[in-house]
Amino acid sequence: MVDDFTYLIPRSYRKDMNRDGIFFTSGKMIDSILNDQACEQVANVATLPGLAGPSMAMPDVHWGYGFPIGGVAATLVDDGGVISPGGVGFDINCGVRLLTTNLTEDQVRPLARQLADTIFKNVPSGVGSKARIRVDQRQLDMILTDGAGWAVEEGFGVEDDLLHMEENGAITGADPSEVSEKAKRRGLPQVGSLGAGNHFLEIQKVSEIFDMEAAKAMGIHDPGQITVLIHTGSRGLGYQVCQDRVRDLEQLYARDGDGSYSSKFDIRIPDRQLVAAPLGSKEADSYLGAMRCAANYAWANRQLITHWIRESFNEVMKGTGLDPELDMVYDIAHNIAKIEEHDVDGQRKKVCVHRKGATRSFGPGHPEIPEAYRDVGQPVLIPGDMGTGSYLMAGTEIAMKKTFGSTCHGAGRVLSRSKAIRSFKPQTVIDMLASRGVYVKANSPKVLSEEAPDAYKNIDDVIEVAHGAGLSKKVAKMVPIAVVKG
Repeated sequence: MVDDFTYLIPRSYRKDMNRDGIFFTSGKMIDSILNDQACEQVANVATLPGLAGPSMAMPDVHWGYGFPIGGVAATLVDDGGVISPGGVGFDINCGVRLLTTNLTEDQVRPLARQLADTIFKNVPSGVGSKARIRVDQRQLDMILTDGAGWAVEEGFGVEDDLLHMEENGAITGADPSEVSEKAKRRGLPQVGSLGAGNHFLEIQKVSEIFDMEAAKAMGIHDPGQITVLIHTGSRGLGYQVCQDRVRDLEQLYARDGDGSYSSKFDIRIPDRQLVAAPLGSKEADSYLGAMRCAANYAWANRQLITHWIRESFNEVMKGTGLDPELDMVYDIAHNIAKIEEHDVDGQRKKVCVHRKGATRSFGPGHPEIPEAYRDVGQPVLIPGDMGTGSYLMAGTEIAMKKTFGSTCHGAGRVLSRSKAIRSFKPQTVIDMLASRGVYVKANSPKVLSEEAPDAYKNIDDVIEVAHGAGLSKKVAKMVPIAVVKG
């Protein structure tokens, strides 16, 4: 234990570790981590070559593929660093978008059920869901390079939306030629769809404001104000991109006699799921080109969904005398690897920051933050489970120094989906949410069981660690009124 919110796995824990492992957690939450395989995964990540700092776990950490979900690691671009698809995950640029409205709880609650049902009708959701629009191969390639900008150009939103997105809704360096035909076939029919699992659309009310200056800068003015949160990613296209590259890299690794794996790159890893390629190699460039395409697909996806949510509000409120305005606060990725500049041992260096189930949290003054937020820090969006609440936070200078500008991304699971299904009946979840004043509309009863609030850590505990450790600071809390699940 380093301090109240920081726990250490020293490099000496295992002879193959190149760096320490660090957990940002609390005494209240530590048992849930110790009972999860995430501890060993943090140590495994610390074996990668070219690390610029420790292998880190955010307070919402839990077991994942290769890297833990809630894992962060930065590797040196010019000094032996690697890129690992497991450090991004299968749902590339799964991310969150927050919209503010000019509406209040009193105005919206009587319409909440109708709004949720209308959004459910207008935004395709569920396993295998297909989009409302048709795009051809040429248009898909444009989406993969232009991201949300393509959607705005096609009339799905306004230019100001792009100003309030990480990377302005499109990361450079995307290369559609690196995306397999299978991935493109999966992506073609799914542009503008929610998907299933933990993805959701949520109508919320502001319940608490902690930092009025930052809140006002981000469009939050009073408790009771209505907001909308969108959580989805790159759908089947992103999954296939990851699967393709993991398979290709696995062929370059062989199992050694001691159970570890070694590759033609002279990289040795303890877990096959950590397959990696040296930055600058053709394999790394190929993955980055494809991953950035999937990230741009996700930004376009959330932009289309935003447009249809705006249409849904207009449809429901027509004739009521209400004139809904839904404005973008911010859109952030929480499954991505990005080339950034950070201070490393007193020198400014380029690093590849893997954020898997982790959110960028740049502090005040950073040039990549939209001008509207530059004085208060980057907006950070942390969704909780559908029964409790979500947080709007702000990036910090401490995060820049401690975690390469990173913080947590959500509540974090404590039960697997299969265990949650066995533990919670769908109707029980519906009744419990109704008792809290939350209407839920779901494509599948199974999803309600999988995503039951008790399957997740307490979001308030997670936020107290992120805030207490200085990784991001509390701005406002929102609680759900209506939830749409895939």
